[in-house]
This record gives sequence, structure tokens and C-alpha cells, in this order.
Amino acid sequence: TDEIMQQEIRPLVAVDIIEQLHRQFAILSGGRGKDGAPIITFPEFAGFSDIPDEDFLNVVTYLTSIPSLEAASIGFIIIIDRRRDKWSAVKASLTRIAGAFPGNLQLVFVLRPSRFIQRTIADIGIKLYRDDFKMKVPIIMLNSVSDLHGYIDKSQLTRELGGTLEYGHSQWIHHRTAIENFAMTVKTTAQMLQTFGTDLAETELPNDVQCTEELLSAHTDHHNKLKDELKLAVKQGATLLTCIREPVTRSANSKLSPDELENVATVERLLAQLDETEKAFDQFWTKHHLKLEQCLQLRHFEHDFREVKLALDNLMEAQAGFADIGDSVTRVEHLLREQKQLEEKGQEPLEKAQSLALHGEQLIQNNHYAVDSIRPKCVELRRICDDFTNETKKKYDILGKSLELHKQLDKASQWCEAGIYLLASQAVDKCQSQEGAETALVEIEKFLVTAKEHQLSNPKEFYNQFDMILTPEIKANAQRILQKLEDVQEMFDKRQVSLKKLAAKQTRPVQPVAPHPESSPKRASPKITRPAGQENTSYHYYVRRNMQHMFSGCCTHLSGQDGATGSVQRCIFIPSYHIINELIETERVYVEELQSIIEGYASEMDNPNLVHLIPSALQNKKEILFGNLPEIYEFHNRHEIENCIENPELLARCFLKRKEDLQIYEKYCQNKPRSEALWRQCGDSIFFQECQRKLDHKLSLDAYLLKPVQRITKYQLLLKEMLKCSKNSEGTAELEEALATMLDIIKSVNDSMHQIAITGYEGDVSELGKLLMQGSFNVWTDHKKGHNKVKDLARFKPMQRHLFLYTKMLLFCKKREENTDGHEKTASYSFKNSLKMSTVGITENVKGDNKKFEIWYNGREEVYIIQASSVELKNTWISEIRKVLTGQLEACR
Repeated sequence: TDEIMQQEIRPLVAVDIIEQLHRQFAILSGGRGKDGAPIITFPEFAGFSDIPDEDFLNVVTYLTSIPSLEAASIGFIIIIDRRRDKWSAVKASLTRIAGAFPGNLQLVFVLRPSRFIQRTIADIGIKLYRDDFKMKVPIIMLNSVSDLHGYIDKSQLTRELGGTLEYGHSQWIHHRTAIENFAMTVKTTAQMLQTFGTDLAETELPNDVQCTEELLSAHTDHHNKLKDELKLAVKQGATLLTCIREPVTRSANSKLSPDELENVATVERLLAQLDETEKAFDQFWTKHHLKLEQCLQLRHFEHDFREVKLALDNLMEAQAGFADIGDSVTRVEHLLREQKQLEEKGQEPLEKAQSLALHGEQLIQNNHYAVDSIRPKCVELRRICDDFTNETKKKYDILGKSLELHKQLDKASQWCEAGIYLLASQAVDKCQSQEGAETALVEIEKFLVTAKEHQLSNPKEFYNQFDMILTPEIKANAQRILQKLEDVQEMFDKRQVSLKKLAAKQTRPVQPVAPHPESSPKRASPKITRPAGQENTSYHYYVRRNMQHMFSGCCTHLSGQDGATGSVQRCIFIPSYHIINELIETERVYVEELQSIIEGYASEMDNPNLVHLIPSALQNKKEILFGNLPEIYEFHNRHEIENCIENPELLARCFLKRKEDLQIYEKYCQNKPRSEALWRQCGDSIFFQECQRKLDHKLSLDAYLLKPVQRITKYQLLLKEMLKCSKNSEGTAELEEALATMLDIIKSVNDSMHQIAITGYEGDVSELGKLLMQGSFNVWTDHKKGHNKVKDLARFKPMQRHLFLYTKMLLFCKKREENTDGHEKTASYSFKNSLKMSTVGITENVKGDNKKFEIWYNGREEVYIIQASSVELKNTWISEIRKVLTGQLEACR
């Protein structure tokens, strides 16, 4: 291909001088001298002297350019036939040839005029004018063609010169024209292929399925057209080759002249070059076509991935919405049915995801060029499928536990009700006799045998067994039922004591007491449940009323008992000095680590010997990477905690004294996202590797930059342990205050981390006052504008909103999670709406759901129904909002 593209076009081609060639005043017959020199013949031509110089020069230049370089380098033999002409014609011919012949001459043969006088004149003239011809080769004057045969073999001479060489001038012109036309076709075709190849190489791959399909179709069509052009060119060359070889094909005795053989070689070389060009192009096209097909496969894969991912995200969102674990057997069974429906609904997208992941792996196995793009998507699809499956299993496990829990609670409650009805149904008058008392005792003992079957296990085991699902509401209900069990058991114990006394021989008559008309219901079986709507404490009064009629003074009032009797308090008794020792030792290690980071990394960034190792992206970014770490180091380097080793009660005072200083952690954590982004960009640089090597650290810098975040959490854990050990002792109040301070700091740090992720808010959040609370909620709206009312209530899907409560404003944001360069997901909060706290009101309870409350605006023109994840969370928010509104009211007063 390169040879064709770089080959220069000859200055002249046959078609350019076709008329001059047809005049036949000079021919290249194809004959050769004994040493292979090409022969150019100037036949007798009457008007030779009248030929314009330009035409003569063009024809001679063209003829000398045809033989191969090897043949032309030997030198040309010129035969000038002037047998029928005059000496003047000979002289004119020699003069013109001598002045204009562009090639290397070897010999010049002149067939001089045959007439005697002209021959004599020629002999004289050649001697006189030899030098004038300026030919540095011999000029041989010949009297006849017979003399010529002594120099050149007859097989190399045409019939006009007495030879046997077959030569047709018209055919020669036709062949020359065809060969040159074919050469131009080959070059043009090669140029077309190269241009198309360049276009293909520079083509940018589209980003969607439709454009990729269109590009693939367009390129394929262009390729097919070029292949057709190649076929035509090959056919043209083959036809031309057949025409040149036609004499040999027609007659076995015929032989091609050297020039004809060179023509054959030229055409064969052009065909070979065309074949090489086609092979090179086909090889390139195969790769390009494969890449386009793989690109189309990738775009289809990406399109399917987006659709499947959206379906899976919706599925996961729906699954995340199943946070309720139920507050009754009926509710749990309903939730299990809903979970089953969701699982069935998820089968189709899960199967599509698995199939798509398998398809992606097949693309990878087939050496797809975009492996780095396909593999993470396959991993993501399988991860989501596994997450859904695992989460579904967890949901079933939790709901199963919840169902078991509520069944146990229901059984226990039913047992209590049945026991209460049993006690209430025992007739007072029948129990006055020894026989009646014994019968009642037997009834009670038989009933108490069923206690193991229907009652809950002991409280400690119960809480351990169902710890994972004990929400505050369920725990409160369980405590109520446990208390109820205890109360009923106590009632049975007291009844048994009374009946045993009556069963003994009585020394004095017993005055029977008639039961109250309402106190003798028919006996109920253990399966009978308390009537719906009866208050939780009504059974105390009901039993007391009947039992007081039977045995005055034998029943203790139960209404004053503590409802939390059955609760279990867990305390881990660790000597306080062990905690102090752990705190001091970890503090020492912490300070040493901070010092090593500052001296081994931060200070080294100013070392001129290492400046060439620091990435350009890290230049002048030390404060971003390390934040206020030096300030934290100076704060902890004072070793005040060591003073507490002898006096543990000083620990709480130490934290309280420096609670304002601990706010430096909030500043550090706010900078942490910027620090992590910079580390991801530059963390693999040689500079950090060299610093780590010098410090002999096993962990890289980013692990140490997490230490402050971990440390502040450690403080609150140690304070909790100290508080457990110091319960109800001197200094407990201060420890509780210190722990509350640390929890406030952690909350403040956490809230500030969320606050810096707010996007889209046009104002300055620092002007909104202190951030009091933040968290995610389900939100419905009920807006009334003019005569139109737009509702979005419980019958519609709630909005997921993240709320930020400031002293001056309430912000509504939408939480978004995005991957950062392949790392963990980071949350951001897109601003949606805001309410001025000076113009809002709240409704603390919403009918039908004790986890909902309302925030309304401008006299309920805009109402936001907000559902918390728990009643406790709802109450906490209501409390904070009430404080803000109360503070505003007092400020107005």
C-alpha cells in the first residue's frame, strides 16, 4: 500500500499524447539489443521535420520512460529508417534526436537513403557533421537492413526492418493506455481505502444504541462499496493481463517481447499490490467492525443495565419501606403476606439482573474492550440481587420472630384473662366450706399447671431471645404483660393461701358474705380473651372487687405497683481504675500517633529534599489534607487525664471543663470529606510511600487520619462504662453530665457533617441559627391554594425527605447517594423547600398513626404530615420544635 501511495505519477501518460503517438513517427517495438538495450525506431515519416518540438519531445520522453530502470540503464539503441528520404532528412533527424533525446544512448543506426546520390551525400555529410550532432555514441550508417541484421537479431526487429517481431502500433497504444489506467485505478482505490481507514480510526464511538447502530450500518455500507470497487479493479487487471498474454494463448509458438513481458510484470505487480492493500484493509476493517459490534453490545448492555438498575432500586426502596415489624399477630401476618407479594414481584427484575450479569460476563470472556466498564456493573447487579435476597431473608426472620413474640404475648395475655375469669367465677358461698375450698384449690392447681404452656419465659431470657425486635412500643407492651403475669400469679398465690386456711378444720362458724350481683360471671375457659376495648388496668379493679367480697383484706391493691417490675437491668461491673488505665494508655498512644503524622507527613511536605516527590495536585494543600490536626494534637498533649488515675471522680470534671475545646473535632470532621477526596487523588504518590517507609508504619496515612473520628467515639464509650461502675455513687451526676456532653458533641459533629452536604440552597445556612436536629422522614403534603386543594395523603406514596431543624428555619431536602471514584457512597442533600420557624405551627398527634405529626404554615395553607420511624423520635422532634416556638413567643413578649 505504501509503495502505491508514494509512487509518483509519471509526467506523461499515453492518454495525454494519444494523437502524437498515433502519428507513429517514433515507436518502442519491444525489441532489444544483444545486451538487452531497448530499441526505439524512427520509421520513415514524410513530415518528420514538421513535427512540433513539443510533440517530438513528449513522445521521445514518454517512450524512454516505459522500459524498466534496469533496461534503461544499459542505454537505448536508436534505429533511424531514412532509406527513401534525402540526406537532409537524415541530418534533420540526427540533429533533433541529438538535441532532445532524454535517455542514455548506446548506439544509433541510420538506414541511409538508398538512392546513389543521396547515399554519397550522406557518407560525406556524416563525416562533416558528426561533431555537430553532439552524440557521445557511435553513429553507424547502414546501407541495408541486411547490414542491420549483423548488429541486431531479426527476432528483435519488426517486419519493416526485415525482422520477425510482431508489432501492432494500435494494439501497443491500447495496452499502454489500459496499463496506465489500471495503475491509476489501483492508486485511487488505495487512496480511497486509506482515507476510509483514517476516517474509521478517528471516529469517536457513540454513547447510545441508536447512534451506534446507525454508525455501524453506515460504515458497513461504505465498506461494502469499497469492496465492490476492489473487485472491479481486480477484474480490470485480470482482463488486461489476459489481453497482453493473448498472443501466447492463441499460439503456442508465439513469444512475448521483453516490453510485453515487462507489461505483464507491471500488471501482476499492480494486482499483487492491490491484493496486499485489500488484505491490509480487511485486517483493519475486521478489528474496526469488531469494535463497533462490541460498542453496540456495550450500549445495549448499558441501556439494559439502566433499566434493570432502576427496577432494582425501586424494589430495594420498596423493601426499605417495610420497616414495620408489626404490633400484633394480625398485623405481622399481614406484613408477611405483603413481604411475600414483594418477593414475588421482585422475581422478574432479579432474574433479568442475573441474566444481564451473566451476559456481561460472557462479553468479558469474549475479550470485550470495555471490561473495566462491564465488570463493575455485573458486580453491582449481583450485589443488589444478593442484598435483596439477604434483606428479604432478614425481613422474614424478623417478622417470624415478631410473629412468635406476639403469639407468646397473646398466649400470656389470654392465660391471664382466663385466670382472672377463673378467680372471679369461683362462688364465694361455696368456698366457705372445707369441701368447697378444697374444690376451688384443685381448680386453681389444675389451671396453674397450664402456666408453663402459656406464660412467657423468664424476663431475662425473653429479652435476650427477642432483643433484635424489641422496639420501645413492643418492649412496653411486653413489660405490661409481664407485670400482668406477675400480678395474676400473686392473685393466685393469695387466693391459694386463703383457700388453704378455709380448707383446714374451722373452730368457729364463718359468716358467709353474699357476692355482689355483678361479681359472679360464669366460668370462662382459658382461651376466652378479654373483651375488646377494655382498658389495660380494668382487670385489676374487676378482680379486686370480687375478691374483696370473698376475703376482705386478703387482696392487696395493685394499681400502685410499678409497671416496670419485670424489667432487667444489665450492669457490667468493671473496676473504675481499669477504665482510667485504659483511657490513659490509649490517650498516650493516640498523642504519639498524632505527633508521628504531623512530624512524619505534614512537616515533610515543607522539606525541600522531598518537594520533587509531591504531586502537583497536592501543592499548597496541606491544610486541606490534615485539617486542624495540629490543633487537636496540642489540645491532647497536655496530659490532664493522667491526673485522674488516683481520683477517678475527677474524670467527669476534666471532660466538663474542656467541653468547649472539644468543638475542635467538629471542625476536623467538617473538613474530612475534602481531605478524603484529596487523598483519593494523591494517596498513591511516591511521597507518601517514602514517608510511610521512614516511619515504619504498617498502615497508610488515611488510616491514621481516621483516628480523631474514632477517638471522640471512644470517649463516650469509656464514660458509659464509668457510669455503669459508679451507679448511685458520689460523682454519678457529673459522669452523667459528662456523657451527655460527649453525646451532644458527637451529635453536633454528625449534624454538621450532614449540613455541609446540603446542595441547592441559595442562602447561607450559617444565618439560619444553630442546627438543632436532622433526620429522614416520610412526608405527605396537604396544600390549599385559593379554591383548589392539592392533596398527597396516606393513599399516595410518601416523599422521602431529610429535614434540618434550625432555630430560624426548617429545611426539606432529598437525600441522594453517589459513588465517588469507585469508593463508598457519599450522601448529599438536595434542597427542596424551607419554612420559617416564626410562621409555623405544629399538631402533635395525627389520627391513625402515633408516629405522625403535622407542621403547618400560614394558617394551614400548607400542611406537612411527617411520619417518624418511631414514637420516641417523633417526641424528640416535637420537643425541639416546641422549644423553638416557645423561645420565639418569649422573645416576642
